[in-house]
Amino acid sequence: MIVRYWQPFQEIETIRQQLDTIFEDLTPTTTTDWAPAVDLVDAGDSYVLEVVLPGLKAEDIDIEASRKSITLSGEQAAVEYGDDKTVLRRERRYGNFRRVVNLPVVVDHEQVRADYANGILTLHVPKAAEVINQVVKVNVADTPAG
Repeated sequence: MIVRYWQPFQEIETIRQQLDTIFEDLTPTTTTDWAPAVDLVDAGDSYVLEVVLPGLKAEDIDIEASRKSITLSGEQAAVEYGDDKTVLRRERRYGNFRRVVNLPVVVDHEQVRADYANGILTLHVPKAAEVINQVVKVNVADTPAG
């Protein structure tokens, strides 16, 4: 026989999260048309953030770094073909974009370095010194043998 204990607060929290998800989908929080794809890699004492931004110039990209997040924004203009041509398919995204990447730990936001080549923006984000050198004390419980 399985005994289950009712946990009303856990069920209420689950319902709250589900309602938040529903309302996030219904209410537009930003006026962006698209968001670029990103890869975030932990490289030991820093993070490497790669962002796919094909066709953009480096001066069209705005990067803001804080201690816990990186914000990327800008605009990609649509290609105009003229009146004598008809676009049969358009799958690329155009317009304003904004992407906020939350970081797992505090970073040294003043030392962020960015490179942009072949449509890939690469950000090198060093972790803060207090995070790299963080030592955690572990207590050992004294248990009787037997």
